[in-house]
Amino acid sequence: MFKHLTLSPGVNVKLKDFDPGDTHGWEEADAKRELEELREKMEKLQDVFYASGKYALLIVLQAMDAGGKDGTVKHVMGGFNPSGCSVISFKAPSPEELSHDFLWRVHKAVPPRGHIGIFNRSHYEDVLVVRVLNLVPEKVWRERYDQINTFEKMLCENNVIVLKFFLHISKKEQADRFRDRLADPKKIWKFNPGDLEMREKWGDFMEAYDDVLERCTTAHAPWTIVPADVKWFRNLVVARRIVETVDALDLKYPPPAPGVEKIEIV
Repeated sequence: MFKHLTLSPGVNVKLKDFDPGDTHGWEEADAKRELEELREKMEKLQDVFYASGKYALLIVLQAMDAGGKDGTVKHVMGGFNPSGCSVISFKAPSPEELSHDFLWRVHKAVPPRGHIGIFNRSHYEDVLVVRVLNLVPEKVWRERYDQINTFEKMLCENNVIVLKFFLHISKKEQADRFRDRLADPKKIWKFNPGDLEMREKWGDFMEAYDDVLERCTTAHAPWTIVPADVKWFRNLVVARRIVETVDALDLKYPPPAPGVEKIEIV
């Protein structure tokens, strides 16, 4: 399901060719019912995923401001057991982080085997914001595509499954969500006037994302473009991709310790 939304290596990518409001024929009631079933399955899959300890799962969420990263974490991954799941939000790098290579802080945050890690923004900021705001020379950020691909390949070769989602919203939908934040006392704290400066560079960001999605889609870690104007459809696409990926591992619970079946509890 939705396999066509996951990119293939070597395919030219233009986000203008993807409709962020497309729900691919799904109705809201059906999608929400399906999501509940997927969340229940995710909980069961996480249990055996944790117990087996064979793989780690890294979920990368990227989007424009108000694109729905927090909402996706809440409504899709909210059922995960927090003892085996972590959410990392990458902000502006600290002086210590700046004294290392740009992937240093990212590698430290990669989940251990048996665990699920969710990146709310990620190492891709270093070829997105850094590029659009001219924070480093072009020669520097252009070399980072290959460095990221090599890094993710190394992770996958060490049993880290990398799922990358670009939550694709329209500029109009972003404006509507900004207005909602300003009008809601419970959400206005989330509004950052600096987001409007980034909004003015929408075209530059779309070009940067085109390059990221095309150049950093690999056989081991492809991008999935998620139509995200409609929140319930966004949640369905992400949940389905996670469930299909983990379910395909066909993991089993580990065998009990030798002799444990003879133990009597008195």
